[in-house]
Amino acid sequence: MLLNTVSTKRWTLEPNSRLFRAGRTGGDRGRMPAIEISALRKTYDGRTVVHDLDLAIEAGECFALLGPNGAGKTTTVEILEGFRSRDGGHVAVLGHDPAKPDRRWRSRIGVVAQTTGAALDLGVAETIRHFAAYHGAPRPADELIEAVGLTEKAGTRVADLSGGQRRRLDVALGVQGRPELLFLDEPTTGLDPQGRRQLWELVTRLRAEGTTILLTTHYLDEAAKLSDRVGVIAHGRLLEVAPTAEFGGDLRAGATVRWRTGGLVHEVATRTPTALVRDLLAETPDGEIEDLEIRRPTLEDIYLELLATADGDTVRPAASDREPGPPPQSSSPSQSGLPAESELASESGLPRQPRTATRSWS
Repeated sequence: MLLNTVSTKRWTLEPNSRLFRAGRTGGDRGRMPAIEISALRKTYDGRTVVHDLDLAIEAGECFALLGPNGAGKTTTVEILEGFRSRDGGHVAVLGHDPAKPDRRWRSRIGVVAQTTGAALDLGVAETIRHFAAYHGAPRPADELIEAVGLTEKAGTRVADLSGGQRRRLDVALGVQGRPELLFLDEPTTGLDPQGRRQLWELVTRLRAEGTTILLTTHYLDEAAKLSDRVGVIAHGRLLEVAPTAEFGGDLRAGATVRWRTGGLVHEVATRTPTALVRDLLAETPDGEIEDLEIRRPTLEDIYLELLATADGDTVRPAASDREPGPPPQSSSPSQSGLPAESELASESGLPRQPRTATRSWS
């Protein structure tokens, strides 16, 4: 809609515009869901890789589907795209069964797969103009090339592009036909930081237009930045689906308070970090707590905790910034200023966090 203009400057929307708000909130929730899945099942050689999966993705939202390699997410996405058959369950994509695709339905979706087969002997601009003939109202080639950061490579043969540059071209071809629904399967794999940011900006613009987006990614910061909701799949089963800001539920309630006294670093997992800091301040004569840090669980922490639970693993500490070294040495409350063990008894159930930890500062 808004990408119909000649100038790419018009791609930018004001935050208070109606379309911008619709894209950020997932559009009109009264409409039929863009994707409906019920009891989806897929089996390979007697091994079930998708187990009775249920999911609905609303029109206009960006949904991030996360999971480790082999979790079943690519199989699920390929079924939704109409590229793979299913063995059971109900699936509707834009109100149509993807197992029975027709040309009109294909024109309403865009696909950025993990691998594509763009003509290697054509130049970038030639490739985009070639595939434009397959769409009724394609986006202008020059705008697409600029949007994905390939202006300086417009005349370069596809065969001579780097892996990251080819990925940018894949994205341009995926959005060329102004799809109502866009499948992005690990779109930023192989991109440098600048390329990732450019793609994020493009996805944000598409969301503002009301495009529904199903994103798979291994980059948790990408999911946190772009998605309205997140789902985690492991062993072919959905472990949790929730709005991105609420994902993890009780796992978000905890925090790790970390500070230093002399040559020791202390860590305490707690659901009441403010109260703990207040107690520490009361025990600090000069009122200054050295290297104080309060760390909340990130989306990555919660994701890894869910996967560990699904795998039956032992719960592990979540502090990703903990440098390697010998196991922490415990210290008494009088030595370290840590709350007594009895005071921490109510702190159980926090995600992958030690109840107390003290170690020598390296």
